[in-house]
Amino acid sequence: MIHKSMESDFHKKLKAKIHDFILLVYGLTEKFPKSELFGTVSQLRRAAVSIMLNYVEGFARLRPKVKLQFWETSFGSSKECQYLIFLAMEKKWISKTDYDKAFKLVDESSGMLWKTIQGLSNIINKDNL
Repeated sequence: MIHKSMESDFHKKLKAKIHDFILLVYGLTEKFPKSELFGTVSQLRRAAVSIMLNYVEGFARLRPKVKLQFWETSFGSSKECQYLIFLAMEKKWISKTDYDKAFKLVDESSGMLWKTIQGLSNIINKDNL
């Protein structure tokens, strides 16, 4: 796990938001039709967990470009989740209220991820000049 002194409040907050989203996704997908167990349920759960797994793996990497690649994958998974929860709402597998709650969490965490990605990209580009 990440050494406590290395992790800023920003990163702790980001991890907490991602974790809350994952827990929400698991709860919401329990209500999906059984016919979606190996489709949307599986894909949404894997994408949600992928946000966290790629984020923490990137955090643990030392080389900035490798770190960036993992964080970009994490960001991509968050966008995948945004569509899948929209689809779930459109199919009436979740309510508009559940959609709003899930979308807010994933949107906030993806915004934080994007901020992190942009900051690291700027450092990498500055170092390459």
